[in-house]
Amino acid sequence: MARAYIGLGSNLGDREGCLRAALQALRDAGVVILRTSRFVETLPVGKTDQPDFLNAAAELRTDLSARELLDLLLRIESSLGRVRAERWGPRTLDLDLLLYDGEVIRETGLEVPHPRMHERRFVLEPLAEIAPDARHPALGKSVAQLLRDLDFDTPNPGRYSP
Repeated sequence: MARAYIGLGSNLGDREGCLRAALQALRDAGVVILRTSRFVETLPVGKTDQPDFLNAAAELRTDLSARELLDLLLRIESSLGRVRAERWGPRTLDLDLLLYDGEVIRETGLEVPHPRMHERRFVLEPLAEIAPDARHPALGKSVAQLLRDLDFDTPNPGRYSP
């Protein structure tokens, strides 16, 4: 079984309910969820005139290939109301494949590690909570190192929910 890490985010509707529903949909599809971070409330990045996000990270075990897992994530997004109207716009659900079994994959429509994960505090903070020693295979650094490398003035420091 492969080990994968995903990022979860939502800024429309019942954000927490949507993240929990996505995790359940993964379980229902036979994906084993080993760990999930706390949910962290973050400011939007890119397009800032939208509601705050609720973000999390999860560690998975799966028999699915990286492509199959990405396809499953996209189906779950769609089933939970995700509409891709504008880049970085508001969304009911965003599921990103961050890391997959220590592999570097560059295919049409699939890039692993996620190409911007090392620049995003809202990805690295929850991921560091559950997998500080997980390594970014292209950069050769742990998640904890990537988080430390971020300039603390980087937008979007997490505000953890209880």
